[in-house]
Amino acid sequence: MSQAGWQELRFETEQASVEALEDWLFEQGAVAVTLEDNADEPLLEPGPGETPLWQQVQVVALFPEGVDLMPVIASVPTELVRVADEAPTHVPDQDWERAWMDNFHPMRMGDRLWICPSWTPPPDPSAVNVLLDPGLAFGTGTHPTTAMCLGELDRVVQPGARVVDYGCGTGILAIAAMKLGASHALGVDNDPQAITASKQNAERNDVAEGAFEVVMPGDQRIAQWQGGADVVVANILAGPLASLVDPLVALMKPGARLILAGLLKDQAEALIAAYAPHLPLVVARELEGWVLLAGDRS
Repeated sequence: MSQAGWQELRFETEQASVEALEDWLFEQGAVAVTLEDNADEPLLEPGPGETPLWQQVQVVALFPEGVDLMPVIASVPTELVRVADEAPTHVPDQDWERAWMDNFHPMRMGDRLWICPSWTPPPDPSAVNVLLDPGLAFGTGTHPTTAMCLGELDRVVQPGARVVDYGCGTGILAIAAMKLGASHALGVDNDPQAITASKQNAERNDVAEGAFEVVMPGDQRIAQWQGGADVVVANILAGPLASLVDPLVALMKPGARLILAGLLKDQAEALIAAYAPHLPLVVARELEGWVLLAGDRS
């Protein structure tokens, strides 16, 4: 008697071939097709309307148990696939939602701060606990850049601080700052999906209405914050961070802290030089090849 479950086939392909390969697999009877990174390539927050993919992609197709997949394997279009399984792998049936949830656990981000999925009781109820579930907008605390930002906020946010989170994604950084004692926060993002996610996460974490504003770039409320932020944090990418020198510095009051992340170690020197006319930045944290820059405005 066969074991209940599914049959899985894996294929290594290029970004440009993904869509055609997906279509072909569904034509062969696949009930589900998922995409995975095949080269440990970081994939950060997409721009509006973008559906980003890695350059090297592993396509995983799931077929019903009992179906003969050898004809499928024999007819795989070689122009779409670099490497293909030579035989299916049995995948036991299970509660897939539960299996997905089990991949996410509470994470400690500093002396005070924990990031916890909403379905898991906080390990330390007396700590500063931010409830955040994995979603579509970037920023769940699992990526090294987010983790470093959270650790730095845990260290520097003081009671009553005013904090700007530029490129807020899920709002995790601004919400963490609020939970750490900040009185007001401003989140800025160019993705409407991120705006929605940030507002929902703020509500889930009982952030006082009006204390955390989330806006698109160009909103007039950004001008109202100029020269008034105690902490400005931007976890984006090196290119956008270089183009945002003037807007980010303009938000800072004298003595304010600037925190920049989303850049690799070999990108730090150029970014430090870009901000040097306004404030000195140093590598404050480093994790898995990523670095965090920080500095105070004199």
